[in-house]
This record gives sequence, structure tokens and C-alpha cells, in this order.
Amino acid sequence: MKNTKLWLALAISTTLLAGCKNMNGLDGNKIASSGLSAYKAATLTDADAKSLANQGCKEMDSGNQIASAKSKYGKRLAKIAKALGNNINGTVVNYKVYMTSDVNAWAMANGCVRVYSGLMDMMTDNEVEGVLGHELGHVALGHSLQEMKAAYAVVAARDAISATSGVASQLSRSQLGDVAEGAINAKFSREKESEADDFSYDLLKKRGISTQGLVGSFDKLASLDSGHTKSLFDSHPPSTERSEHIKERIAADKK
Repeated sequence: MKNTKLWLALAISTTLLAGCKNMNGLDGNKIASSGLSAYKAATLTDADAKSLANQGCKEMDSGNQIASAKSKYGKRLAKIAKALGNNINGTVVNYKVYMTSDVNAWAMANGCVRVYSGLMDMMTDNEVEGVLGHELGHVALGHSLQEMKAAYAVVAARDAISATSGVASQLSRSQLGDVAEGAINAKFSREKESEADDFSYDLLKKRGISTQGLVGSFDKLASLDSGHTKSLFDSHPPSTERSEHIKERIAADKK
């Protein structure tokens, strides 16, 4: 009940903010309808949220150049995917590379994992394994599912969409794109980011992969932090702190 009340409050807040920004052409009935839609969106089933992720991932793929399986990026990712595994807590994982200089990686609740060639260019395979292990952590721990629901709530409030079974089929391509963008650009709390880091560490150990890759990835991301380069990792805790945490875990395992 407490979570339901919280989501209702967020739904109303989202609607009021949207109304203040875009009052022209909106009447009271539509604003009220938007608030109710956002509230319903927050109570979407996990199945509906994953269906949204399926469609949102397809929309993201359609707007990006994907590396072929025979390309150097495709071959590297295939090796990394084999090391990490293609199933995370019962969710089948699908890996692809987007050809872009951006230094990014993300995952959706349905196991859709995307890494950008810009990130692969600056990191070793082991470091990419650490980063993707982190993204898989968000999926396994339910973080990505929560953000998909939250992203849909925002679009539902904005466009007064009703939240019923089969919500993905009700959305336009533009709306699906907005939901997907909202989910993958989510700013997780420091606690959730740390949980995903620890998940990655544990996953690497379980799969017999060197955990030093996590340290290396954080050290390289630290250079982006200091250079104020925009990337998906801007919302994460400072990379130097994350690196030190993993170093402490490695040291503890050696005792």
C-alpha cells in the first residue's frame, strides 16, 4: 500500500509538472485523465513491462546501425557474451553492438543488452565484461523493470494513455521510443548502482572471469568523469570510488 501511495503521488506530480510546462491546449479533464493514466502505468504487470521492453528495444535497434556478427565488434561481443552467459535469472539475454562513438551501454528488463562501439574502442574485452555485468545486474535485481514502468508512467501522463493489458500495442513508434529512451537513460540511485557493481563482481567470479576488468573499466571511466565527457555513466557514483570498492573486494578475496 505504501508503494501504491508513493506511485500515486509521483503520478500526480508528473502530471502537474507536465501541465505547467504545456498548459496551452490542455483542459482540466485531460490533466486529470493523465494523472490517472500515470497511476495505472505504475501498477503495470511485470509481463506488460517486459512487453514494452521488447517493443522499445526493437524501436531503438531500428534507429541505430548494428554491427554485423562478422565484424570485429560482432566477433568481440560474441566472445564476451559467451563468457557472461545468455541467461540471467531466467531472462534470456540478447547482445548487440551499436556503431557510434558514444561511450555507452545499457540493458532493458527483457534482457536486451546494447553496447556502443565507442565504449568497446576504449576498453579491453575484460573491461567490457565488467561493464555489461553491471548492466545485467540492473536486469537481475529488478532495477530495469522498475525504470521501464516509471518511463511508461511519464509518457502515459503526458499523452493521457490508458494503462490496460497489452499496453505495448497501444503505443505509436514515437511513444515507444520515448519510453525506451526514458528507461535506458534512467538515473539509478547510488545504492542501486553499487548493487549492480557488486552483482557484476559476483557474476564475473562465478563465470571464472577476471574481476580486474571492473577495476580497469572504472579507471577509464574516471577519465571521462574528469574530462566532463557526456556519457551514460554521468549518473553513476564517481568511478574512482567504484574502482576502490572493487579493489577492496579483490583484496578481501585474497585473504
